[in-house]
Amino acid sequence: MAARSTRSQSDASLFNQPSNPVGYLAILAALVTAVVHLLLTSRIMQFNQTLGILFLLNGLGFLGGTILYVTRFWRRELLLVAAGYAIITVVAFFYFQGFGLDAFYMRGDLNPMAVVAKVAEVVVAACTLYLYSETGA
Repeated sequence: MAARSTRSQSDASLFNQPSNPVGYLAILAALVTAVVHLLLTSRIMQFNQTLGILFLLNGLGFLGGTILYVTRFWRRELLLVAAGYAIITVVAFFYFQGFGLDAFYMRGDLNPMAVVAKVAEVVVAACTLYLYSETGA
């Protein structure tokens, strides 16, 4: 989820490190939201199978994007895809939970997993948009 990776080894290397420290922050945030969604999948699946499948796909999407980012297949244009994906997941959360701060509450209590996941997704979006603006075409 970050700027184009550096080629510290030969071009034949499958994996690369981020060239910008913000890339590491994007990776961390994407992994946090992926883990939250994957951990909650089985719990959500118990009361809403469709939503549980969406949680699973969202977690796998962030995990897959992170893996893609650290490979030589990552391209600058994918930063916009990553930002869009993160923004869509935030909008989808409010669509399903309701717009406003009440969306972060479950049975009257603050849902820390929702807060952590949404903050991480906003960080992913902000980092990827920043990195897109900082990298040249």
